[in-house]
Amino acid sequence: MASEANIRVDPASNVPIYRQIVEGLRALLVSEKLPPGTHLPTVRDLALDLGVHFNTVAEAYRLLADEGWLELKRRRGAVVIRRTAPQATRKTADAFGRRLREMIAQVRSEGLSVSQVTKELQGVAEELNA
Repeated sequence: MASEANIRVDPASNVPIYRQIVEGLRALLVSEKLPPGTHLPTVRDLALDLGVHFNTVAEAYRLLADEGWLELKRRRGAVVIRRTAPQATRKTADAFGRRLREMIAQVRSEGLSVSQVTKELQGVAEELNA
């Protein structure tokens, strides 16, 4: 996995770097660009590639392991495992709708048109379903 081609972190972002790593990897996992059996870079290698502390990457890997995406083996690194998708709850759907509305309101206030937002949403949905 060429981390620099797939995961980006923005130190100036309000989102903690470990969350940025989790979100970047999760997008690759959901879209199956990292299929089961894939060995991820070691914590230290990914940390070096991204220019972050290794504990930051370790936390991201731990969170993804807790979600059922990774198996962490001492000295063998992180391996993507087959994950059974959980059933979404009403609470999850409500939280998603709220977060999506907030994000759309933010980008609309920054000048993005409705058609640009729609086009981006469709592109992301297609990418994740590919």
